[in-house]
Amino acid sequence: MAESRSEREAHIKDRAGWVITVIAALLAVTTYIANGISSQVLTNTMQLNDTWSFYQAKSIKQTIAENARDDAAARRDTKKVQELTARIDRYESDPVKNEGKQELMARARALEADRDEARKHSPWLTFASSTLQLSIVLLSASILAVSMGMFYASIGVGIIGAVLMAQGIWLWFPL
Repeated sequence: MAESRSEREAHIKDRAGWVITVIAALLAVTTYIANGISSQVLTNTMQLNDTWSFYQAKSIKQTIAENARDDAAARRDTKKVQELTARIDRYESDPVKNEGKQELMARARALEADRDEARKHSPWLTFASSTLQLSIVLLSASILAVSMGMFYASIGVGIIGAVLMAQGIWLWFPL
């Protein structure tokens, strides 16, 4: 005996309700992780800009000190030449304060690497989020249309979204 529309509708509603709950939870986790990565990229970019600005300021000061040293050398002021040479050397590298150009450049390069690594995750999580949202829409439509075919298609789309989410988190296949 064939199921009536109301029996099929109740059957799909029961199943779809559980699947929507699971996919919505995956979507929430994906969004949470994506927001954290986005914040990390933004924070690293701001710190990176500050570090390169500090590096540039040190470079300008070093150039001014070099010009002053050249003037002192032309005047044969050896004490001033020694003082400026020590200052120039500190602008180039200051491991005590960790604020020399070499240290700043190393810090900036590390921030760039961290930012670039975080950026690799973003597209995957964006794709995962969109796919999981599409799965929820298809599940809702399967309830309204009382269509098991659409229900199974939405599960397939949800699985693709979960795989994209996993790729976004762990980067199994780096591109």
